[in-house]
Amino acid sequence: MNKFFLKIGKAGVGLTLIIAVAACNKPVPKTADASKPEAKENAVSATGGIVYVNSDSLLTNYEYFKEIKAKFEGKSKQAEADLKDKGTAFQREVAAYQQGAKDMSADQRQQTEQRLARKQQELQTYQQNAGSALQNEEAQENEKLYNKVAEYLKVHAKDKGYKMVLTYSKGNSTILFADESLDVTKEVIAGLNEAYKKEKK
Repeated sequence: MNKFFLKIGKAGVGLTLIIAVAACNKPVPKTADASKPEAKENAVSATGGIVYVNSDSLLTNYEYFKEIKAKFEGKSKQAEADLKDKGTAFQREVAAYQQGAKDMSADQRQQTEQRLARKQQELQTYQQNAGSALQNEEAQENEKLYNKVAEYLKVHAKDKGYKMVLTYSKGNSTILFADESLDVTKEVIAGLNEAYKKEKK
């Protein structure tokens, strides 16, 4: 099983998406069906049972991904705003100390400098913790996204008789060329969005 990685970043917080390439080695059993299984089997046979999904289009059009992307962009902006506010407040304290230092005793200056040093360290710790919290939440969401796409592709590949589903992404792919007849992106997007719509209900 292969994997590919795609980063979508905004405001310093990148959302790394990991999508599985699903492979199904079991061909669809032959059945006498009104949906003309012969045509289906011939189509699969013509491609060797190998198709591909354009990951750029998939991510752009998958409703679940769009929602989590928007959520993390919002959280990133909020974290940046909070950090900026705290940083601005700290700079005001430093400026106030610099202006009034000449009127302080040596002990007062020392105590104030120690307090400001502690505040600076607290600010750095806050920044690190906020970043770690977002990264941890990202990792959890990426795992959910990975599972949703991988599980859907396993079922979809089995239903269609695909033996392998590859991924294609412009500038980030081992596939240099693939015939458009092998592109099943639209059907995969439609299926994922339909499944997500049912899940939300």
